[in-house]
Formats: sequence, structure tokens, C-alpha cells
Amino acid sequence: MKILAGWKSGVLMLALCAASVCAHAEDQLAKVKKAGELVVGTEMQFAPFDFLENGQQAGFNKDLFAEIGKEMGVKVRFIDLPWPSVLPGLEAGKFDMVGGPITVTKARMERYTYTLPVADATDAFLKRANDSSLKQSSDVAGKTVGGGKGSAQLDQLKTYAATLPKPPEIREYVDNNQAYADLAAGRIVAVANSMTNIAYVAKQRPETFAVVQPPFGAKVYFAYCLRKDADSKPLADAFNNALLKLSKDGRLATLQKKWFGVAMEVPATLPAPNY
Repeated sequence: MKILAGWKSGVLMLALCAASVCAHAEDQLAKVKKAGELVVGTEMQFAPFDFLENGQQAGFNKDLFAEIGKEMGVKVRFIDLPWPSVLPGLEAGKFDMVGGPITVTKARMERYTYTLPVADATDAFLKRANDSSLKQSSDVAGKTVGGGKGSAQLDQLKTYAATLPKPPEIREYVDNNQAYADLAAGRIVAVANSMTNIAYVAKQRPETFAVVQPPFGAKVYFAYCLRKDADSKPLADAFNNALLKLSKDGRLATLQKKWFGVAMEVPATLPAPNY
């Protein structure tokens, strides 16, 4: 009886160990495949990447992730949140990845796993179209400008502002549309954001807005991100493989032209960030 009991105990232990190994082996990609759904956190106030049109999601992200989903064999579901809540939501496991997109920075690379870049994210100023006082970026000295709260663009703005003889006052906005509304109303003189974003805004409302040339920020790129852990790496690899396929067959360039007005050169490997 003792031998039988010992044998049963051993079988139970092996079963528990096997279950543990299987549970550990089910990484984030396996979970996505099993669910048949990739869940993406984003902020739908960041045209042309994500915005609402007649109450429905529109933009580059919607189209790109649809193609990525086809390649990975899963559906894509977006969760819309205010930007300051997106990265904490990722860390809390509320979704699989962030489709903001987000700027590739040194600090964020230490905390998150980035995908390959999808667009240029260099910072520039958006001004009112009739404002002749802002001929170049340095003309914001001593004035009031806006930036997105919790964004890498705001960090770049603060760094640049500190180099000016009289730093501008910086107002932080949770919603980019609020910043653009304040700019149009004359409550601020400029909004700092990625060239991709503000070029789209100026193109949509040329009678109201214009881009200040040249950009003031360092050369940086937009990408998406996942949690920085071993379980997320297979999902990041699968996403990157799908993105490289889109780049090679021209689908990525087609979507860039559709939403940015021009196809952008993006590296096939993740470059070291400038800041």
C-alpha cells in the first residue's frame, strides 16, 4: 500500500509539474493566438494615427493593425484611453500592447519592449496660419506654448525651451485637440508635437494652422510597445515579422502615403535613440 501511495504521489507531482511548465510556456503570443484577438491600448485623439470620425475609429493605426492582424491570424481590438493612462494600463496587463504610437527614447527602452519603427516622430511647432511673428522655432522664446502631458514630445519641448534666452511658458494638455483649440483661439502661440501629427493637422485646416520650419527636435521615430518581459518577446517578434512583410510588399508605404501624405523611410532595425 505504501508503494502504491508513493507511486500515486509521484504521478500527482509529475502532473503538477507538467501543468506548471505548460502554464509558463503559454507566453503572450500564445495567449493572443488562443484568444484569437490582439488587444491594443491607444488614445484616439492623435490624428493621423488614431482619431474618431463620426464616433468611429479612423487613422493609420486602424488600417495598419488590420493588416498585421491578417498576417498573424487574429482580430484586433482597440481600447481608447487618455494618453496618461495608456502606459500604466499596459503595465497593469489591461491589454497586450500600446498602439499610441510612442516615441523611441532611452528611458522608455529600459522599461518597454519596442516594435520596429513605423514613422518619423521628430518634434516641430504648429502655429496659427496668420501669425507672422513665428518665423522659426526659436521665436517661441518668452511666449506660451502647449505640449501633450506625459508625452516624449513634451520632454523634447522642455529640453529645447531651456536652450532659449527666455524660455517659453509651457502648458500641458491631456488632449491634443484641446491644445489645438487653445492655439486657434490665441490662448497659446504654438503647440509642440511630432512633425507627422502637426503636418496632418495643418493639411486638414490650412486656413487656421501652419507648421514652423525647420523642426526643433532630434531625429526620432514612432513605434509601438509591449511589456518588457520574456513572455512579451514572442509577440513582439511576431509583430515585427508581420511589419517587415508589409514593408517589403509595399503595404506600409501605401498606408503612410494615405495618412501622412508621403512614404517615410523607417529603419528595418530599431535604432539607438538620441535622447
